[in-house]
Amino acid sequence: MSFIDLRGVRIHYRIDGADGAPVMMLSNSLGADLTMWDPQVASLSGRYRLLRYDTRGHGQSSAPSGPYTIEQLARDALALLDAVAIPRVRFCGLSMGGMIGQWLGIHAANRLDRLVLASTAARIGTDQTWNARIDAVRNGGIESVADAVLARWFTPSFMTRAPDVVSSVRKTMIGADRDGYIRCCEAIRDADLREDVGRIGVPALVVSATHDVSTPPADGRFLADRINNARYIELDAAHVSNIEAADRFTAALLEFFEE
Repeated sequence: MSFIDLRGVRIHYRIDGADGAPVMMLSNSLGADLTMWDPQVASLSGRYRLLRYDTRGHGQSSAPSGPYTIEQLARDALALLDAVAIPRVRFCGLSMGGMIGQWLGIHAANRLDRLVLASTAARIGTDQTWNARIDAVRNGGIESVADAVLARWFTPSFMTRAPDVVSSVRKTMIGADRDGYIRCCEAIRDADLREDVGRIGVPALVVSATHDVSTPPADGRFLADRINNARYIELDAAHVSNIEAADRFTAALLEFFEE
């Protein structure tokens, strides 16, 4: 694992896989860190050089004072690529990471070979829902919302059969910097890419999940309908489909990225 200082933020990142292999960049959801991609590492690192990182305000990256925007989070990703001298990547982002991917596809398509947008939307939630979460976290910490968030992230059946996985995800979530988490909530709340996603200029795959109430399949279909020649798949999972439906998610990435 490595750290790098970028324009006032310290980013924690990790690279797995052979030098010289094509690079795949993975961007985490709100409340997660780079370990959320652990289910994909074994299968993907044999074919790709995986670049995972903690979004500012998450994991071991720093949480500088705000406010944050999705553009700023996306520019962090670009600055990281510049710092490690990687000109182009295959990019996959989930939820907040998917919004970062959308911004990159709109404004920095020259840095992308292909783009996967998973469990995300051009506009996630409403001002009211985000403000309620922000107030709850400000007053009671992330732990005050953790169980409600996990109930949206995973189906009840998965939570029953994989309690250790859910417990690990919860530990990561409540360990996040409170103010960094709030600032990322604000960045998502204030982002509306609905008028711009049609400008994404790279091949894209949109991955939705049937039981996702945070970014339901209708949001994924909206993206797929507006991005030129985008592909769409739907997995039997809730919001964090790369964990709940890990094998199918990984297979979809490999199939798309290796065409």
